[in-house]
Amino acid sequence: MRRNRNDPYTSPPAPAGLLVPHHLPARPRAAVLLLHGGRADGLTPSRSWHPAALRMRPFFPAVEAALPHEDVVLAGVRYRLRGWNGTRADPVSDTLDALDRLAELAGPVPTVLVGHSMGGRAALHAAGHPQVRAVLALAPWWPPGEPVRQLAGRHVVVLHGEHDRVTSPADSAACVRRARATAAGAAMAVVRGGNHAMLRRHRFWHRTAADVVAHLLDPAGRPDPLPAQCYRPGAVPLL
Repeated sequence: MRRNRNDPYTSPPAPAGLLVPHHLPARPRAAVLLLHGGRADGLTPSRSWHPAALRMRPFFPAVEAALPHEDVVLAGVRYRLRGWNGTRADPVSDTLDALDRLAELAGPVPTVLVGHSMGGRAALHAAGHPQVRAVLALAPWWPPGEPVRQLAGRHVVVLHGEHDRVTSPADSAACVRRARATAAGAAMAVVRGGNHAMLRRHRFWHRTAADVVAHLLDPAGRPDPLPAQCYRPGAVPLL
């Protein structure tokens, strides 16, 4: 199932369920699952036309362009509800169900989760699923004390805007520091001038995220777009 390349912002008819494939090759070698943002609290249904979902759409063609061999599943998650909703953590169960469906469709392929804001939090919590190889969190909502044990053997990369006033770059940095004791690799960079919606320097956000995904899926064949300092203790570099 493939979108019209002449109109990369259109979505195909969505199948029933929480997994929404945008590209489903016959013999996939890997998968990328995109998770959009939401609200701290919200029990109304999540819709594809909500701003948080719309903001993730440009990442689909960006990631697709960075993976030229067309053997990677590219899909999104359709949340049931708009909010995280406290201890319910509704987007986490949605993401885990989508990963189970992905395994049924594609087999046990290594998967990168790409999540923005609340989607970054859902990706972090779902990282222990056996499909998941890595998490790329974009301006994630990671309150103090988020769990990191589930990152054992996984890679985690964070990009956070310098001027984000919605979620905290400091909280993200603290989580990355703790994750280094558990994860196979943990890195963070701050996007100079970036805001939470990733609209300032949007092309840089799209391109860098896509290049990070390509590297996470093929570390030997695709260079890491991030400087080595991103993986080291100390000050988080500005890009």
